[in-house]
Amino acid sequence: MSNYRIHGATGDWEVVIGLEVHAQVTSKAKLFSGASTTFGAEPNAQVSLVDAAMPGMLPVPNRECIRQAVRTGMAMEAQINAWSRFDRKNYFYADLPQGYQISQLYHPIVGEGKLLIEADEKAGIPEDKVIGIERIHVEQDAGKLMHDQHPTMSYVDLNRVGVALMEIVSRPDMTSPAEAGAYVRKLRAILRYVGSCDGNMEEGSMRADVNVSVRKVGDTELGTRTETKNVNSVRFVMQTIEHEARRQVDVLEDGGKIVQETRLFDPGTGTTRSMRSKEDAHDYRYFPDPDLLPLELDQAFLDECRASLPELPDAKRRRYIEVLGLSAYNAHELTSEVETFARFETLLAETARALGKAEADIATQVANWALSVAPGVINAVGEQGDPANATAASQASILKMQDAGEISGGQAKELFEIVLKTGREPAEIAETEGLKQTSDTGAIEVVVDKVLADNAEKVVEYRSGKDKLFGFFVGQTMKAMQGKGNPAVVNKVLRERLDQG
Repeated sequence: MSNYRIHGATGDWEVVIGLEVHAQVTSKAKLFSGASTTFGAEPNAQVSLVDAAMPGMLPVPNRECIRQAVRTGMAMEAQINAWSRFDRKNYFYADLPQGYQISQLYHPIVGEGKLLIEADEKAGIPEDKVIGIERIHVEQDAGKLMHDQHPTMSYVDLNRVGVALMEIVSRPDMTSPAEAGAYVRKLRAILRYVGSCDGNMEEGSMRADVNVSVRKVGDTELGTRTETKNVNSVRFVMQTIEHEARRQVDVLEDGGKIVQETRLFDPGTGTTRSMRSKEDAHDYRYFPDPDLLPLELDQAFLDECRASLPELPDAKRRRYIEVLGLSAYNAHELTSEVETFARFETLLAETARALGKAEADIATQVANWALSVAPGVINAVGEQGDPANATAASQASILKMQDAGEISGGQAKELFEIVLKTGREPAEIAETEGLKQTSDTGAIEVVVDKVLADNAEKVVEYRSGKDKLFGFFVGQTMKAMQGKGNPAVVNKVLRERLDQG
C-alpha cells in the first residue's frame, strides 16, 4: 500500500489515480485507409480521401492494427473479445473532417487485464502491485491545429487523422505519483517489447489522460475526479498528479467543491488549468457505425497473435534472476528497455562463446559491465568516441582478457576507451599499448621479496598482529609493477610470504 499522503489543515488526504493512455499503433497505414503513418511528413501530405471524409468514401479496417491491439491485450493477460464493434463518437472540431471519431465505447476489442509494477522503496513503492486494466479499445486519431503559423489564423494538419490508436484504460488503482510513473514506464516497456507502439512520448505516439481525485484517509467513497488531457512524459504525468491533488485538497479545505472537468497541464509552470466541463457519453451521441461490420476474430487469428508474442518483461526478469542468477536490481534494470536487454543478451551470448563458459556462469560479470562499466566509459569519452565501435565482439574480447587475468578492471576501461575512439581490436591495443597485467608468479615473487625487504619493520609489525598493513604491501607491490600485477596473484604471493614468518 502506498504511503503517499497530502497533509492538509483538516488532516491527511489520499489521492486516487486512473490513467487513459493513448498509444499509436505501429503500422504502415492508418486504421481505415491506406495513407502513410510516417512521422514528420509535410503537413497534409498523408491524407487519403477516406481521411478527408470525401462523400462516398467507406472505411475498411486495417488487419495489422487489429492484430497489434489483440497482441497488446494478450501481453497484459487480458480478456480478448472475439466479437467487437465500432461506434461513432459525434462532435464537431476543425481537426476532425468527418464530424465524428470512430471508436469502441460499448464493445471493445480487449476487456479486463492487469499490469504489475515492481517495488521501489526509494520511489515510495514498498511492494509489487498489480494495476487493473479495464479495457483496451481501438480508435482513430484526430488531426492537429497549429496556432503558431500565422498571427490571426490557425492552420490544420490532417496527417494524423485516421491513425490507429489503442486507448488503454486502467482501473483507479494507483495512489501516488510514483505508482503512476512506474505504471507508464512499465506499460511503455510492454508496448515496445510487443512492438505494437514505439512509445515515443515526445513525438506524441504515446500520451496519457490523467484522472485524479482525492479523499480523506480512511474514506472509501471516491471523490469527484478531474481529467488532465494529453500529458506526454512520465515526469509530466507525475507533476500533473502532484499539482492537481494539492489543488483539489486546497479547494475542499476552503469549503469549495471539485468540478468534474477536463484540464490541461502547463509544462512551463508545472500546473494544470481548466479547459472545459467534463462531457458524459450521451453528449457525444454514440451509436454503432453503420459503415462497419462488427469485428469477428477466428481462433486461427488469435492463435497466431499469441504465438507471435516475445518473452515479456516480467517473464524475462524472472528468468534473469532464477536461471542466470542475477540480482533483482540488475534484472530490473536490464529488462526495463528493449534496447538494454537486447544489447545485454547479444553481449552475453558473444562472451559465453569467447570464454567457452555457460551463460549463467558469467551473467553477473557481463551485467555489471553492461549496466555500469561500459555506460560510464561511453559517457566519459562523449563525442570523441563512436558508439558503432562498441560491438559485442570487441566488448566480449575485453571481458575474455579480464576473465583470464590478462588485464585488470582499470585496464579494461582503458582498453574500451581506446576501442571507442579508434575502432582498433582490443587484443592488439593491449599488446601495443602495454595494457596487459602480469600474472607470472615468478616475476611477482621477485617484486614482493624486494618490497618486504625494503619494509622489514612493517613486516615485523604485520606479523605481530597489525593485519591492516596487508593493504600497504599490496599497494607498494602494485606501485613497483606500475599497476600491471595481477591483483589476485599479488595477494596470493604476499599471503604466502608474510605467513612464512
